[in-house]
Formats: sequence, structure tokens, C-alpha cells
Amino acid sequence: MGYRRYSYLGLPVLVVMLLVLAHAGVAAAVRDHQARSCVNLAALRLADTTITGATVVPATRSAPAHCTVRLTVTNPPATDLITVAVWLPAGNWNGRFQGLGGSGFTGGLRTDTPDAELRAGYAVATTDTGHPGDSGSFALGAGGAQRVTDFGHLGIHRMTVAAKAVVSAYYGRTTFRSYFSGCSTGGRQGLMEAQRYPADYDGIAAASPAINWTKFHPAQLWGQLQMLISGHRVAPCVLTAATDAAIAACDPADGLTDGIIGDWEGCRFDARTLIGTVTPCGAVTAADARLINAIWDGPRDSNGARLWYGLERDASLGPLHDTEPFFITVEWLRYFVAQNPGWDWRTLTYDRYLRLFDQSVQRYRDVLATDDPDLSAFRDAGGKVVIWHGTADPVVMFRGSVDYHRRLTNAMGGADRTAAFARFFVAPGVAHCGGGQGATPTAVLDAVVRWVESGDAPTHLRGERTDSAGRTLLTRPVCPYPQVAMLTGRGPVTDQRSFTCAGTPTGTPAERARNPR
Repeated sequence: MGYRRYSYLGLPVLVVMLLVLAHAGVAAAVRDHQARSCVNLAALRLADTTITGATVVPATRSAPAHCTVRLTVTNPPATDLITVAVWLPAGNWNGRFQGLGGSGFTGGLRTDTPDAELRAGYAVATTDTGHPGDSGSFALGAGGAQRVTDFGHLGIHRMTVAAKAVVSAYYGRTTFRSYFSGCSTGGRQGLMEAQRYPADYDGIAAASPAINWTKFHPAQLWGQLQMLISGHRVAPCVLTAATDAAIAACDPADGLTDGIIGDWEGCRFDARTLIGTVTPCGAVTAADARLINAIWDGPRDSNGARLWYGLERDASLGPLHDTEPFFITVEWLRYFVAQNPGWDWRTLTYDRYLRLFDQSVQRYRDVLATDDPDLSAFRDAGGKVVIWHGTADPVVMFRGSVDYHRRLTNAMGGADRTAAFARFFVAPGVAHCGGGQGATPTAVLDAVVRWVESGDAPTHLRGERTDSAGRTLLTRPVCPYPQVAMLTGRGPVTDQRSFTCAGTPTGTPAERARNPR
């Protein structure tokens, strides 16, 4: 009886103990195997690639255990050196690889750990695209042309090929999904991948993309040029007053007064209506109004033809038009176009500006413009891309993305065929990569993943505005162009469920084409 009691009560306990010990042993064996696999990556042989380090990193409060790999890539016979960092989650890999983009003149190499991406289970890679730091001076000197090519497109591609080989070697899998995510320069890099290397990624999330690079950079200097030529500088508080007045005038047109211009295509506020208005730095003058209207309109040649777009009425005018021009603008013209480290923007005349604008476009169209609308190879490879841009972007002209989407739609056979693989979402009132009065799109890469893996194409993105403490102030659907978020009349205006994506902006397509401003 005692034996039976022991067998009945003790055996399950013994089994559980054995299972726990076995699980612990298996887990330890897995950790040991992954550690050996990580260290062994140092011996991995890849073409024109050197593995400079492979390190096992234990779990922390912010990131799971992972393997970090550093490598360099060259492009013989050039003497360039592209640095790449790869992070490989040890125990929670989701079967996906994610390339991350850069900003400004930086390729995107991370010195910190991409905690959020690792927690989500992604294998991650970043690169300096062949040059350190955030200065555009890498375009000068011996090897400058190759470094420009690396920054323009080759660096991200070489990172992707090498990183995917590392992922395959570490996990022992030759097939897995690959995604790219980036904003600004990172958005441009993602779209360049779709244009030049369509098989690199299954899905791309491109935010506030710095596409049309060769046009919008000289366009950023247009307002400063106008002030230089006229000998009149618009005071910062007058610039702010103009933006505030434009928002106040155009905001109600969408049916809701909330500090957000929903009907951005219908907003044509004229700064001349402000002449005489008193601001903290004096009354608005006719010269102020003329210059502000020129900034909103954008650069034109001597015949009045549009060279590029200006900023939207809800975008802050400060970043490009304060005392000094935007530093990236100056460095682009100084190091890339003029090829002269001593070049001074204050020496510009209107004619010199037009020549520099043309040189920027002609010299770097192929390597950096990122404006090719033919994504047929990316489409045919099964790729999906989501692009979003905020109307209140103060540095990268929002209309450039609208222009690209229209050309993409024409090249790909119309709206329906384009929407089958590429969708463009407009975020009213959102600044560069986020911020502003509008609702910034969230979980964009998640939407791309669902589209690629489940065929669930996004009908809208969830937008959110938060305060400095991270508390949600409002949510709103961010709609695919040309739809806009329309209030249904039910529920609070701070809740996205009170809105629906429908309708089109003011005017017919033909009318908007005739009068894009």
C-alpha cells in the first residue's frame, strides 16, 4: 500500500522534476550552441567582406540575449570601406530580417543596441554606407565619387547582402522575410532599394522620404536666396505669425477646427492679408509678405517655370529660414555641387543659383535622386511598400512625395494597379518624421508585414499625437492619398473611430494639376 501511495503521489513529482531538469539542460545546450554559433561567425567567409568581431551579449532589462557582428565591405578596385553592424536575437528570432536606415548625411550605423527591434524578434542591420559622421565632406577628395555612390545606393545594398548571409549562417536558414524601415534619408534609402535592388526586401516602410534629393536640397535655399537678393530678412516671429495665420484660415475647411489643415490641397492662404498685422517683432510689411509667399510657392526659373515645390502653409518656416540656412542644404551645395570647401552661400546671385540647381540635378540624378517611378521589378518580385509623409514637414517638401506618387501611379498603370503593391499615406499637420499638431503614423512596419505575409493591405494607418510624457492626446486615421479623414459625426474628435477615410481633396485631378499650389 505504501509503495502504491509513493508511486501514485511521487511519480508525477519525479517526472516534473526530470522535465524541468531536461528543459534546463536543453536551454543551456541551446545557449551554448548559439554562443558557439556566434563566435564561429568570425570565421565566416564572404566576398569582399571581413568579419571584424562577433560577440555574445547577455540579456538586459531592455534587450534579449543576442549576437552582435561587425564587418566591413569593400568594392574592388575601389578603396572604400563600408562598415556594417548586425544584431541577431538568440532565443526569440521571429524569422525576419530588418534593415534600418539613416538620416541626413549619415548612412545609419548604430552605436547603440536596437532594443525595440530585438525585443520584437528581428535580426537587424545598419551601416555607415562608407563614411563616418554626419558631414557631407566625404564627397571631396580621392575616392569621393565612390563614397557618394556608396551613400547614394550601394552601401545599403551591400549591407543587405552581407547581413542576410550572416543571418543565414547563424540560424541555419536560407529563406526568411526581409524588411526595411527608415525615415528621411532612411525613407530615401528604402525607396532606392525598391528602385535599384528590387529583390533585396519583401517589404519597405518609408517615412518622410528624402527622395527627389537633387531638387529639394537646392530648393531649401530658395527663401534664403530671396532674402539675400532683396536685402530684407523676415524676422522669425513674423514667419511664425504667417504659419499660425495660415493654419487659422485653412483649418476649418475640413469641417473641424483643431489646429490641423486636413484640406491641405485647398489651402492657398496669401501672406499679403497680414500686411500691417502687429507681431512681437513689429508689423508685417509688404516685403515680408512677398518673401513668405515666395517661400510657400517654391523656386522658379527666369521664365517662371517651377523648379521645385515650396513648403506647405502648416509647416514651420524656421528650420530653413532662420539666420542661417539649414546646414545640410549648405553642405550639399558646398561639398557635392560646388566641390569647394570654401564655398559661401552668401556669394550667390539668382543666375548662380539657377546654375547650381541645374548642376545638382544633372550631376547626381542617377546616383542620388531616388525619383524613378518604375517599380515594376519590385512589384513583380512580390514586394510591398508603404510611404507616408506629413504635410507640415519643414525640411523635405511634402509635395515632392505627392509628385512621386502621381508619377508612380501613371508608370504602374493607374491607381488600382499601384495600390496592389504601393500605398502613399498623407499625415496632415505632422512634421518631419513625426511631431507637429497632427497624428503621426504608428506601427507602420507591422502594417507592411501583415500586407506581405497575410495579404492584408492597409486601408489606413493609425495616427497618434502624444504629449511630452508620452500620453496619447488624440488618435486619427492616416488615409491613403487622395482620401482624407472625415468626421462621421459620432464620437469624440480625439478618437480615430470618429473618422473615416473617404472623399478627395478640393478640386478635380485636372484642376489640381493646373494649379498645384
